[in-house]
Amino acid sequence: MAQVFDRSSNALARASLVLTGLIVIALGVALNSLQRSPWVTKQGQRPDQPVPFSHKHHVEGLGLQCQYCHVSVEKSSYAGIPPTKTCMNCHSQIWTDAQLLEPVRHSWATGESINWIRVHDLPDYVYFNHEIHVNKGIGCASCHGRVDEMPLMYQQNTLQMEWCLNCHRNPGVNLRPASEIYNMAWAGPSSDKPVWCTTTGKGGPTAQGVSCVTKDPNNSNPEVAQVEAPQSGALPGASGQSQVVSDAPAMTAMSPGASYQRFTSQADLGHFLMDKYHIRTANELSSCEVCHR
Repeated sequence: MAQVFDRSSNALARASLVLTGLIVIALGVALNSLQRSPWVTKQGQRPDQPVPFSHKHHVEGLGLQCQYCHVSVEKSSYAGIPPTKTCMNCHSQIWTDAQLLEPVRHSWATGESINWIRVHDLPDYVYFNHEIHVNKGIGCASCHGRVDEMPLMYQQNTLQMEWCLNCHRNPGVNLRPASEIYNMAWAGPSSDKPVWCTTTGKGGPTAQGVSCVTKDPNNSNPEVAQVEAPQSGALPGASGQSQVVSDAPAMTAMSPGASYQRFTSQADLGHFLMDKYHIRTANELSSCEVCHR
């Protein structure tokens, strides 16, 4: 009986199996790249907002502090969107006829909310709490990037679970003194710019239990690494200088008898703050129940 398949069919069968495997691998790599791409994560995209609000102009140019608009960032699970009244505190007196601010004036006159497009939008199954991150020493720029340099707001990071877990596995690299939470330019201590920290013994938010200075406390007049905070809700001064608008108590220089520890690297400072802020271990922080309830 004649053979149904030629001898070359064996080689073709092997080649087809190898080709099928390569196609499966290539498809997996392509899908993995797709789900990490800005097309899915929306990283770097600038949505068209009803009003082209510039953080660069308001934060870097005018000196508005984060908490003036995002009033609930220190005491709520969400940072909050400012009501129209916050905008009209200034724009009832300046730029009163600007066409680009017409949606703001319409909202103020009618009571209708401005339909802002959310830039940082996590899935509904993820529970993210702004309060715990801010009060445990995570700065705004660690998640949102240099907002003070953004003419139009965009998503700096992917916000995917892998990105969150990278921080939860080693939170020390992002921890900073409470006085530097809203400092967008904070780069951590270095050999050229060391930081001295000590405990305060204060209650309240964990991060308030540590005080840090940027000049050697053994010398006179140590400079506390923060701007003094006026009462919550204050507007920037006429000079245009940045002022902290916060419900957290302002930290002052410690007494000369306080024991300060010198740090010249973010790694060492991070380990110190993890202990003083009572940050959970990496295994505990990486547990699924931290985000998924």
